[in-house]
Amino acid sequence: MSEFNEFDQQGSVPNRDTGSIISHAFEMYKGVFGYGIVAMIIYLVGGSVIQMLTGFDSASIVEDMKSSGGDFNYWSAPGLPLYMGASSLFGLLLSPLYVGLIYMVNKYNTKSPIEFSDLFIGYRQNFVNILIYSLLSGIISSVALALCVLPIIFVYPFLLLGYPILLFENASATDALGKSFNIAKENYGVFLLTGFLGFLISIAGVILCGIGVILTAPFIMIVMYSTYCAFLGKPRQIMYSK
Repeated sequence: MSEFNEFDQQGSVPNRDTGSIISHAFEMYKGVFGYGIVAMIIYLVGGSVIQMLTGFDSASIVEDMKSSGGDFNYWSAPGLPLYMGASSLFGLLLSPLYVGLIYMVNKYNTKSPIEFSDLFIGYRQNFVNILIYSLLSGIISSVALALCVLPIIFVYPFLLLGYPILLFENASATDALGKSFNIAKENYGVFLLTGFLGFLISIAGVILCGIGVILTAPFIMIVMYSTYCAFLGKPRQIMYSK
């Protein structure tokens, strides 16, 4: 049977404002930068394998869209339904890596030794609730995106604390969702701006240089950790034992 053993250590905590949270996240990201890249490589390699297995060719789809003059039907692309289903399942199964990265950030913040296996703690601790939360947040985000994209900007702040709560409080998926919503509701301005800036920085790799997304995408996970520290205090260092 697995459980969490906890003990206090030193660590930095940002103030409850966007500038302090983002600055704290940058400082924290320095310590887990390489592991964030590993997580992204796993995600990209898995996505490429799924494309090969489903016969969906995103590169050719982009070319067809450019040459169609605006008449291209994306949903009629060969292999799209199977690809969408498989990639969604893969993304869901990969969500514990986000928790693992947050766990590593906390170890860096408390000056504890980081091990490569820490990246996979989400597969050993609270795994089912992490998957359920990922599914629920994915549905919420998809609905927001379907409502003309813009609503996702205003909905995402309510999801900002979910993964840290799942890790540090060993909460259920619904409890994590509810607590994240309630805290964000009371501090919505800060959460909105923090989530927006964190997201912009995370996608900067796509805008500046496509492959750069490997370097920047994990940053939003660090923002989640720094936001948790600001509003709920520095988590205790977690020792996982079987």
